[in-house]
Amino acid sequence: MGDDKKFDLKKVKEIVEFMLENDLVEVEIAEGDNKIHLKRPGSSVSQIPVVAPVPAAAHAIPVIAAAPGQPAADDKLVGIKSPIVGTFYSAPSPDSPPYVKVGDHVTSDTVVCIVEAMKVMNEIKAEATGIIEKIMVANGQAVEFGQVLFKIRPD
Repeated sequence: MGDDKKFDLKKVKEIVEFMLENDLVEVEIAEGDNKIHLKRPGSSVSQIPVVAPVPAAAHAIPVIAAAPGQPAADDKLVGIKSPIVGTFYSAPSPDSPPYVKVGDHVTSDTVVCIVEAMKVMNEIKAEATGIIEKIMVANGQAVEFGQVLFKIRPD
C-alpha cells in the first residue's frame, strides 16, 4: 500500500471511540478510492470493534479483533431510552450545567435531559434509580425513538 493510500491509524482510533460512545455497530467511510469499514461483533459496547481497511480493489483485512469470551462490563446496566424522536440536550440552556453527569445518582423522577421535538422541549426522566455509568449521545445530537441515551447501574 503506497503512502498516499495509507490510512491514518489515529483517525481509525477516533472513529472506534466515536462508535463506542454512540453505541454504533457498523461504520463505513469512503474517501476517494480508499474505504474503511468498521464493524463491532455483537452489540455489547465493551467489546473491541473489528477494524478492516477496505481498499477499492482488495478484500478486507482485519487489523484489530475482539478477544473471544470477553465478558461484557455493562451486562447489568439499564438503558434510559428516548421516548420520542428529536434533538438531545444535556442541559436546560447552553450556559447551564448538564442535568446529570457520569457518577451522579438518579431516581425515577430525576430529569436527565431534554429532547426537543417540533420546537417543544420535553424533559426526560430517568424512570429508574441508580448511578449514571455512561452517556450514550452528544449534546445537540439527533436521537430516535427508543434510542438509549444513558446507561445506569441500578441500585
